[in-house]
Amino acid sequence: MSSRSDLTIMRVCFIIFLLGVLVELCDGGITSEYVRGSDLPDDMPLDSDVFKVPPGRNTPQQVHITQGNHEGNGVIISWVTPSAPCSNTVRYWSENGKSKKLAEATMNTYRFFNYTSGYIHHCLIDDLEFDMKYYYEIGSGKWRRRFWFFTPPKPGPDVPYTFGLIGDLGQTYDSNRTLSHYEMNPGKGQAVLFLGDLSYADLYKFHDNNRWDTWGRFVERSAAYQPWIWTAGNHEIDFVPDIVRL
Repeated sequence: MSSRSDLTIMRVCFIIFLLGVLVELCDGGITSEYVRGSDLPDDMPLDSDVFKVPPGRNTPQQVHITQGNHEGNGVIISWVTPSAPCSNTVRYWSENGKSKKLAEATMNTYRFFNYTSGYIHHCLIDDLEFDMKYYYEIGSGKWRRRFWFFTPPKPGPDVPYTFGLIGDLGQTYDSNRTLSHYEMNPGKGQAVLFLGDLSYADLYKFHDNNRWDTWGRFVERSAAYQPWIWTAGNHEIDFVPDIVRL
C-alpha cells in the first residue's frame, strides 16, 4: 500500500516539476508594445477637446451604434439631443445606393438626483446587406450630422471578423491614449467588445451623470462608426439609496 502511495507522490512531483520547466521556458510573446501606466491619472477636465459639444443649439451628440440583431445585418443607432426632442428620423443608404431610406427612432429621458438627461434616441435598422458600407444622417437642417459604418460579412464557419477588446476605459488622460491606440492599431478592429466599467461617473459626488454625457462625446469618434457591444460592470450599478430611489 505504501509503495503505491509513494508512486503517486512521485508522479505528482514529476508533473509539478514539468509544469515549472514549461512555465520557465515558454515565451508566449506580446501582441503590442503598448503598456498602460500603472499610476491612476486624473480625469480630463470638462473643457477638453475630446468632450467638445458639436456646434448648434440642439445638434445630435454622443452618437454610437451597436449590433441590432443576431444575424449581424442590423444596427441600433443612438444619440442625444440636449435641449429638445428634435427629429427622430434616421436617413441611411448604402455606398452605391441611389436612394435614401428612412427609419424612426424611439425617444426617452430620465432623471437621477439633481440631473436631468437630454433626449435619448434609439433607432433600429435591420434590413441591411452584409459586407456593405452604409452612410447615415441624424438631426435636421444645417445641424444635420453624417456618419458611416460597415456591416459584417455574412456569417459562416470560416468567415474572419476582428473584434477589439476594451474595458475599464473611463475618461482620464490614459483613457484618451487607450482609445487612440485602438484607433491607430494596424489590426483595425471591425467592432468593439466592451468589457464593462464605462464612464466611472459613479466616482463623482452624487454619481454626477453629466460625466456620462462627457464620456458619450469622448467615445463618439469610434462608437459612431463601428458597433460597440456592451457589457455592464460594477461601476454601472448606480445604487445610491441615500440620494435617489431607483
